[in-house]
Amino acid sequence: MAAWTWRFENSDGTEVQPAVQPEDWTTQGDAESWIGEQWKELLEGGAEQVRLFEDDNEIYKMSLRAAADV
Repeated sequence: MAAWTWRFENSDGTEVQPAVQPEDWTTQGDAESWIGEQWKELLEGGAEQVRLFEDDNEIYKMSLRAAADV
């Protein structure tokens, strides 16, 4: 079974510790739901962007700052 995880980064791509402790999810939808609920607190804690991984494969990168500008 695949593990879905987020990597948290500052604006230059350096990994940072998230303000909210993540977990490993078994579905992409669960991982995306979690980020949808936590992105504001993560952004306030210093994470500017996130990358979603399925096991070791990067699925996509997303800016948390862009979500704040909407």
